[in-house]
Amino acid sequence: MPSYLAEFSKQLRTDQTEAERALWHRLRAHRFLGLKFRRQKIIGPYIIDFICHERMLIIELDGGQHLGSNADLERDGWLKHRGFTVLRFWNHDVLVRMDSVLEAIRLALEAGSAPSPQPWLRAPLRRERGRSAQVATKDSA
Repeated sequence: MPSYLAEFSKQLRTDQTEAERALWHRLRAHRFLGLKFRRQKIIGPYIIDFICHERMLIIELDGGQHLGSNADLERDGWLKHRGFTVLRFWNHDVLVRMDSVLEAIRLALEAGSAPSPQPWLRAPLRRERGRSAQVATKDSA
């Protein structure tokens, strides 16, 4: 592993976005379903936002710079090829709809595998008429 990746990963843990801080507060210390999550971990040539190794689940939080990103598509493909499920959420959804984001993560963990929608290919998470959160997948978007 290149030393610059380790230093950059450490810097990212120090300089988290508001959305990353909010989600990390919910995931850390086995707080979410008793599972261990890590943040800003190096997987191959990438630094991922959050990972649950036990369930092979990666969670990425995206700001506007990720809109239509081919690099994200390549990255997700590389990770999926290695057996990971990748969930992506907009930072805004994490900050405004945390319960819906956590429900989507819970469903993915319980399913053992999850749809991997890109944020720009799915509708924002939302509550509709008292029903639980729904995520439009790439296939249904």
